[in-house]
Amino acid sequence: MFPDPTISLTAVAALAVVLGLIWLAARAARAGGWGASAPAGRMLAVEEVLALDARRRLCLIRCGERRLLVLTGGDTVLLGWLADQDRAS
Repeated sequence: MFPDPTISLTAVAALAVVLGLIWLAARAARAGGWGASAPAGRMLAVEEVLALDARRRLCLIRCGERRLLVLTGGDTVLLGWLADQDRAS
């Protein structure tokens, strides 16, 4: 009625080996520069994320040449655009 336990253990071990090889290949690809990278013309990117507590995050988002500060968690709040480095000096 129940399959042989060695077959199940062999299948789990084979799955673990395959997942380990996939993980190693991904690490090698990233280290070798073959991993997925953002396209050169990309306009929108998340630059940094800071966890304030278990629910809320403070995100620094780049849109073109400008940066935007956003507080997420619960209600999303747009805190505002940051001043350019050239104008702030």
